[in-house]
Amino acid sequence: MKVALITGGAGAVGAATARMLASDGFSVVLADKAEEAAQLVAEEIRSNHPVEAVAEPVDLSIPGAVAALVARVGERFGRLDCLVNNAGRSGAPKIAEVDLDEWNAVMAVNLTAPMLLVKEALPLMRRTGGGSIVNVASRVYLSGTGLGYASSKTGLIGLTMALAVQLGRDRIRVNAVAPSFLNSPFNKKAVEANNDLVESFIRITPLERVGTPEDVAGAIAFLASDRASFITGDILHVCGGAQLAPQPG
Repeated sequence: MKVALITGGAGAVGAATARMLASDGFSVVLADKAEEAAQLVAEEIRSNHPVEAVAEPVDLSIPGAVAALVARVGERFGRLDCLVNNAGRSGAPKIAEVDLDEWNAVMAVNLTAPMLLVKEALPLMRRTGGGSIVNVASRVYLSGTGLGYASSKTGLIGLTMALAVQLGRDRIRVNAVAPSFLNSPFNKKAVEANNDLVESFIRITPLERVGTPEDVAGAIAFLASDRASFITGDILHVCGGAQLAPQPG
């Protein structure tokens, strides 16, 4: 049975992805700082699907945590077929007020941890002849919203392309999804601070709605599957068309 490791597995997108991959026959490892929440998702998946689902507590910003996490996956399953780099954080939004510690914290989780996870996962993926890596980026790389977040997610797209080139000979595919604004707890504070935020995104979205965690999970599950076996180094926008330039009218 194939195995998928999902970081940020207790969050809305991570949990939706774990459920969808489990329905596709993957055993899933939900890695998250929120251990209790991840355990609840794992229990739910085990009750609904004939796969293994386990929660792994981890703080990806701590040196050595990534290597220890992947080692535990290897010890338990002996393989890793899919890595979903979904964990993320925001911060350091404005250059005039940027705090270096906050900037470094954003980069540690959003960009450095995915790189290290791939490095540590390589032996497990090579052992079974390949695999799929999906990085959860963001549409902000097109719009420049938020200094730290946009910089880290743009870097994640560059990392995706570099890894796709380097790992192709290992039959490891590396792609990214770039969602637009989602109706999820991750954006709760932004919505509370701006009552018009959701409507603003609806206005620039040709499909006239905001995205859901399940929309993103569906794209990730596709890229993780054999249906995407000849796709690597690509960016799949999960934006309802919001990645396009606004049209007059």
